[in-house]
Amino acid sequence: MSRGFASSLPALSCVLVLTAACVTPTTTAGAAVAMVSREADLDAEARAVNLVSRMTLAEKASQIQHDAPAIPRLQVPAYNWWNEGLHGVARADVATVFPQAIGMAATWDTDLIQRVADTVATEFRAKYLDTRAADGGSAHYRGLTVWSPNINIFRDPRWGRGQETWGEDPFLTGRFGVAYIRGLQGDDPEHPKTIAAVKHYAVHSGPEASRHSDDIHPAPRDVVETYLPAFHAAVTEAGAQALMCAYNAIDGLPACASPDWLQRRLRTDWGFEGHVVSDCGAIADIHLPTSHATVGTPEEAVALAVRSGTDLICDFRFNATADPQTTVRAVEQGLLQEAELDRALVRLFTARYRLGTMDLAASGPHADIGPKDYDLPAHRALALETARKSLVLLKNDGLLPLAAAPRRIAVIGPNADSLEALVGNYNGTPSAPSTIVSGLRARFPDAEVTFVEGAGWVAPPLEDIPDAAFCRDRACAEAGLRAEHFPTPDLQGPSVPRDDVNAMVRWGWPDREERNASIRWTGFIRAPESGEYRFRYTGDAGYRVYIDDQLVADVRDADWTNSDSPVVLSADRVHAIRIEAVQRGVRATHRLRWSRPGAGVEPALEAARQADLVVFAGGLTARLEGEEMSVQAPGFSGGDRTSLDLPAPQQNLLERLHATGKPVILVLMNGSAMSVNWADANLPAVIEAWYPGGDGGRAVAELIAGDFSPSGRLPVTFYRSADDLPPFTDYSMRGRTYRYFAGAPLYPFGYGLSYTRFRYDGARLARSRIEAGEAARIEVEVANLGDRDGEEVVQLYVSRPGEADAPSRSLAGFQRVFLAAGERRTVSFDIPAAALGTVDVAGRRQVSPGRARIWVGGGQPDVAADRQSPGASVELTIVGARELAPF
Repeated sequence: MSRGFASSLPALSCVLVLTAACVTPTTTAGAAVAMVSREADLDAEARAVNLVSRMTLAEKASQIQHDAPAIPRLQVPAYNWWNEGLHGVARADVATVFPQAIGMAATWDTDLIQRVADTVATEFRAKYLDTRAADGGSAHYRGLTVWSPNINIFRDPRWGRGQETWGEDPFLTGRFGVAYIRGLQGDDPEHPKTIAAVKHYAVHSGPEASRHSDDIHPAPRDVVETYLPAFHAAVTEAGAQALMCAYNAIDGLPACASPDWLQRRLRTDWGFEGHVVSDCGAIADIHLPTSHATVGTPEEAVALAVRSGTDLICDFRFNATADPQTTVRAVEQGLLQEAELDRALVRLFTARYRLGTMDLAASGPHADIGPKDYDLPAHRALALETARKSLVLLKNDGLLPLAAAPRRIAVIGPNADSLEALVGNYNGTPSAPSTIVSGLRARFPDAEVTFVEGAGWVAPPLEDIPDAAFCRDRACAEAGLRAEHFPTPDLQGPSVPRDDVNAMVRWGWPDREERNASIRWTGFIRAPESGEYRFRYTGDAGYRVYIDDQLVADVRDADWTNSDSPVVLSADRVHAIRIEAVQRGVRATHRLRWSRPGAGVEPALEAARQADLVVFAGGLTARLEGEEMSVQAPGFSGGDRTSLDLPAPQQNLLERLHATGKPVILVLMNGSAMSVNWADANLPAVIEAWYPGGDGGRAVAELIAGDFSPSGRLPVTFYRSADDLPPFTDYSMRGRTYRYFAGAPLYPFGYGLSYTRFRYDGARLARSRIEAGEAARIEVEVANLGDRDGEEVVQLYVSRPGEADAPSRSLAGFQRVFLAAGERRTVSFDIPAAALGTVDVAGRRQVSPGRARIWVGGGQPDVAADRQSPGASVELTIVGARELAPF
């Protein structure tokens, strides 16, 4: 807070805030509006202090929950703080879907990403206005507090949530974190466009399965050098107004209950003045015996969290810490002082006043944004631009760009026509998604484009179940299924029965009305052949499938879990089937699908034989890698990965496609590094597309056609095997990321190919000798030697040869530069003193005397010859020694 919080709240005049107590029966509507207008011009914190002073203890307790109810007597509208916006407005129906965060990191373009975040903030404002209640209240995923960006370090590619981050490097992560926060919040801290809540503070990056009980003991060097720089930049440079504390404990105390991390570091040392929200369920973890069990009761957990500096509790109804009465009892039992609760509330209401959620909807500096200003053509164009810049060309033996348009293209693979592979996790819904198949068809309208899935992600490919497979009775005298439609998402309430020919529904059609409902189909199914089947309902809001009363597919909420099991069906008899599906919001057609024994491979091979070009779109989806999921499949566990390899069904098919002799382009769609060693050795071209957003398929097709030169660079290291890494649970940075990995990676951090050639000449330092603690400056000339325009990502790395335990090199700067064919340009960097220093075992950053090697180039220095990018190196001499601030 700007002036500090007083433990005794001042009794301000009622004219400062319009409440039921202030408005008399004789107050006119016009006068009331005038009072709101006058009060809105006052300091947000003063308004918050006054409002909190008028609340009862019960009202206060209700307001530190993420789903804060209205207080009618004080004219406080309801507000749900939970909103997700990693790469667009998430979980609020149709919105512009940008590439997943890891894909945006591959652009190495912070100016672009700040524009993206500003656009995302506009769409949050629009969604808020579109659904704002008459009293000003907002619903789940419809508010203005955005729980993004995720600036955790992607230290290990096995982490399922790494897709949400900006990669493995603290400097790169910090630059993108600052850009995204500035875009979300705008340049007026008293009237932010939205409020960014950076997460997850701190030292958090898996494993998912043990995140509620892990106690991390990070080395001081790793804390200063790796885990905290991006958070420090988010607070001190970008001015983030909110922060989310993590599930894990740090040095014996849960992250949401640690005064050292939440008070000393965050508020005292860094000057953070915003609010802290817990990760969802993290306060319950403080007392639950299956989690940290730091204290024994829910009341003690709430008290410890609030006293330590957590202001807002995100929780689930089944946890006692989600009950406001738990907070009331904590105060009554003397575990929590009411003044400590007030401190949290003032922070929260200061945020709400700054956002304008307590004022008239059309007032404030963002009043020009309308309720339909989302998914606009300009926004989708920005998403396409971002997707183009995010694509990384990993391998090219000269096949790309295509010399001529092929006559026949076979598009194969589980991600070739997949919406899920476009959007990743924490996503919105694109209104007109462009998959790889549709993108190629649009870009090559005269070609015959054939799509055959050929393989599933980890199992045989899915197919639509024919209507003839379903019966309403065991004797199969009646075709179809019995359907029951319910008005609630939990199969409760009066149902509307009907007969359906298949387990298929077009939710929200024909009127596209938003719904929060469910449906149950029952009947029998006949298998065309005996063998192992898998079932999947293509909806994304939750479903269960039962065969003979055995649960074989369970996705209760696609945001959190994912599990399916094979089941053996016999062609000699019918099997009972029950499908229960949930729908929230507006979606497209959903239906039940299955994978049959041995299906898919031969049609895919035949399509390849008939084609001039094969495009295989494979990799992963957020159904396999993600947040604390129940998925168990070869190579995957609980949302994390146990192997970095392409899943076996895809790898096997890819090798057989290559054996046809036709040129095969591998398009990877995933959120984490993959060990595609065979593809690198055998295929002519490999493209990393990440989860590229709503127009991702169009961007990939344009890259293949050569409409632009690829310019994405890897924000993570692609290792050859998970066996090359330390144990996943080891939080030491030794042996991981480009800074400390001693082996030969498959594709190094910062790597990416182009359709043109660049050269670096004349690298020179402003001064070749400096005193410790001084900054340095370097210039280099970059030339485009090719016959195509292109963008180069100029990267600056610093190494300190001879420094014990120092990283082999560290990124200290980068610039994305457009160069027309034949153009030359001088690029300069200012290198701060901290980038020339190292961190010792005690966590002290210091600049020692000696040599510093400065490399400027299109990637890292000293990598394998076939991965080496052009660049230039100079040496700097540092005289003397100096200790610096940690960051």
